[in-house]
Amino acid sequence: MRVRRGTAVAAALVTALVPATAAAAEPGAGIGDPYFPSYGNTGYDVGHYDLRLDYRPDTDRLTGTATLVARTTEELDSFTLDFLLDVDSVRVNGRPAEHSSEGHKLTVDPSRTVAEDRQMTVVVKYSDHPSTVGWGDVPSAWHRTDDGAIALGEPEASWWWFPANDHPRDKATFDVRIQVPEGYKAISNGELTGRQTRHGKDIFLWRQDRPSTTYLATLAVGDYEVHEDTTASGLPVYNAYSPGLDELAGPARASIERGAEILEFQEESFGPYPYNALGGVVAGPDADLGFALETQTRPVYSHAFFGRGSNTYVVAHELAHQWWGDHVSVDTWQDIWLNEGFASYAEWMWSEYEGEGTAQELAEFTYDAYPADSAFWTVPPGDPGADDVFHASVYDRGALAVHALRVAVGEEDFAEILRTWQEEHAHGNATVAEFIDLSEKISGKDLQTVFDTWLYTPERPDAAPGAAEQGPSTMSAPAEPESWDTIQRNRELFHEGGH
Repeated sequence: MRVRRGTAVAAALVTALVPATAAAAEPGAGIGDPYFPSYGNTGYDVGHYDLRLDYRPDTDRLTGTATLVARTTEELDSFTLDFLLDVDSVRVNGRPAEHSSEGHKLTVDPSRTVAEDRQMTVVVKYSDHPSTVGWGDVPSAWHRTDDGAIALGEPEASWWWFPANDHPRDKATFDVRIQVPEGYKAISNGELTGRQTRHGKDIFLWRQDRPSTTYLATLAVGDYEVHEDTTASGLPVYNAYSPGLDELAGPARASIERGAEILEFQEESFGPYPYNALGGVVAGPDADLGFALETQTRPVYSHAFFGRGSNTYVVAHELAHQWWGDHVSVDTWQDIWLNEGFASYAEWMWSEYEGEGTAQELAEFTYDAYPADSAFWTVPPGDPGADDVFHASVYDRGALAVHALRVAVGEEDFAEILRTWQEEHAHGNATVAEFIDLSEKISGKDLQTVFDTWLYTPERPDAAPGAAEQGPSTMSAPAEPESWDTIQRNRELFHEGGH
């Protein structure tokens, strides 16, 4: 489960959808996402972000220098970045540049036109109080806590802490240098490559050396209790727990510390883990999150997931996203089923492994949980609409769609589809249509009816996938799988939190 941000975002601010490949795109037009047309920017691709940050928890003052190393995709005499904070200065290729802000767009006018297919280095210096900054009805991705803050959000994320091309199509590597008062922890993605103490400040150096979308970058500052380790394969593990967890600290650790075991299990189905580090951050009640998000290599979890005891299902969900959503990312937000359907199904796979209910049992119980007249069935996971990107249907009916594919093609082809998908689109972007094409190619079957039924038809299918194959006994109400309550509680937490 991710940071379910139920945002009906401001398409009204943009008058036209502009394809990502359009020449001489109007600055601020967006990258061309049909659901969130003002998000992202055209004219360049970012290859690397270097973020040098100083954060003061007592005042919520964030000061930063962001260096973006990009390559132009067209001739640029002006371009935009997604950013909300107050900007002090901008340089392009070493020269001062004019800049202005409107909405969540920072417009930059270089002193000299940048030719097409040239390296472009953009340096933005800024300082602001992120918790005081907002934009319309979009939920802030900056969550202040009693002892610091956590930056994370979806589908909009970077606006509150670094300027970016904030859309999954533009992936980049990251270096984050974060300075905080001595005694505080500062946590980001990837591997901790260094730590220093100077003049009463602790400095943490983080490196994410594999491409990441901007909404998967995170920053957490606070008085965290940290457990560092390595996996059997040598991956560095960095888990951080809020001191405010109190009686939930034990259940949280009993869940997060099984991450390496869950990862090994998922590698059997999805292929080799695609990153250089592993870990998680558990926020306390003061963060007021109410959700979890698969921030790359280091998912963030609300304390509430552990309120009834250990919960390895939410860990399985977020770690599955490291393949489904992080490694292979959506091309547009319309393709969200590729993220949420498979991460939700990963919970069912983990349930099978734990002996707490098979995927077939969970499919039948999920199907029966929503009566035919439920509005749940009216939202098609394959095209849910901008207002329903994180609707329950995208998760639960999305998982049913994955199970329907498994039933239709058989175990051998299902396994080959999952692994081939990761291999063919490694560190890239892909669409639902491409996934359907691959499934048909590998299985040699026409699967259009399967996908139409479970992804695109706004009504309840006749039966749960696989139910007919189980015989007449399935006509009675299925028994509740042992894992059901925990898995559904996870869904409730996301939606109670407005995500």
